[in-house]
Amino acid sequence: MTERVTGREFFTARTVSQTLAGFRPVRRTEVETVPLAEALHRVPAAEVPAPGPLPGFVRSTVDGFAVRAADTYGASDGLPSYLDLVGAVRMGAEPSVAVPPGGCVAMPTGGVLPAGADAVVMVEYTAETMPGTIEVTRPVAPGGGLVRADEDVAAGAALVPAGRPLRAPDLGLLAAAGVTAVPVHARPRVVIISTGDEVVPPCTAELAAGQVRDATASALAGLVTDAGGEPVLAGIVPDDPGALETTLRGVLPDADMVIVSAGSSVGARDETAGAVAALGRIWCHGLAIKPGKPTLLAECPGGSGADVPVVGLPGNPLSALVVFRLIGVPLVWRLAGCEVPPPEPGTRARLSRDLASAAGRLDVVQVTIRDGVAEPLFGPSALLSVLTRADGYLVVPEPATGLDAGSEVEVTRYR
Repeated sequence: MTERVTGREFFTARTVSQTLAGFRPVRRTEVETVPLAEALHRVPAAEVPAPGPLPGFVRSTVDGFAVRAADTYGASDGLPSYLDLVGAVRMGAEPSVAVPPGGCVAMPTGGVLPAGADAVVMVEYTAETMPGTIEVTRPVAPGGGLVRADEDVAAGAALVPAGRPLRAPDLGLLAAAGVTAVPVHARPRVVIISTGDEVVPPCTAELAAGQVRDATASALAGLVTDAGGEPVLAGIVPDDPGALETTLRGVLPDADMVIVSAGSSVGARDETAGAVAALGRIWCHGLAIKPGKPTLLAECPGGSGADVPVVGLPGNPLSALVVFRLIGVPLVWRLAGCEVPPPEPGTRARLSRDLASAAGRLDVVQVTIRDGVAEPLFGPSALLSVLTRADGYLVVPEPATGLDAGSEVEVTRYR
């Protein structure tokens, strides 16, 4: 599955679909137990079983009257059933009264079903014709207006599955079952290395001729955080021979993933392939994607466990962020034990103009959306403003040679 690449051998290109299916590092983060208040979007390391049934007792789902269903059969507006009101159930308390034949008990939503009853008739279908007598105008079947003691979750059944990020309702279900801590995968530690003599820290007040502030690292850190990872900014490495290899040797022992930003473009200054080849194995150097073709994927030995995935990104910010969203974000989720990343929000729209494309290459096009129309945004891949102005992006599939104006397209929206 991997291949040795040495020196400056370049563009062992793969398609994006081949990459998503084939580059699947086995490394996973360690397991830690976190309190429920810190578990949102974390990935359980194993399914969490219910210690008991939920809700744990037969309860009413409506306001009304607990009855024996047989006592309501045939009831109608013209020929109601009349039942003796023998008591009431209080919320949060065990019923102190049972339902006899021909009797009923007043019930609040969520109340415990009293003995003798097998259904609850809604208050809308009843009336108190005289003190102590309830008129029922609709029949109810056994089990009507109720939830069983184990209808939400049976004892021992999975409250939440392994490998799927926890959502807000999951936390509620865990809390209802009395589970207050969850074993989850640790957040992947993702080290971000910027390279290039022309790159300077964002805090640089005055730029010299040819210098650029490091914008890509901050944006990548945001994507890593969104994917549940812990970004670690390792600073800027100059183009000196051997400098990147030295930096990689220093960060790999404590990293779950390494991103090399701006060190994977064609040319004499491409140090990424050589540095990575000296330390590990390169899976591919080049993706059939626009923008973002000069992308490198590899694995290198780390401090503990399986090899550490290394992603070498193009130097242009737009290209780097487009590629990392498609390839890197799923890798971060995978390291945290999530095989299928949570889907991003999407919408359907009509394309405002023709889009040309080359067969065999995935084209990622930034768009704005107005009144259901997707308008492509174009600009050099060095311009981050193309991304900041976009509402989302569409993908021209690898087999296609373009899309026609008016085509219905799927747009992935930015959150």
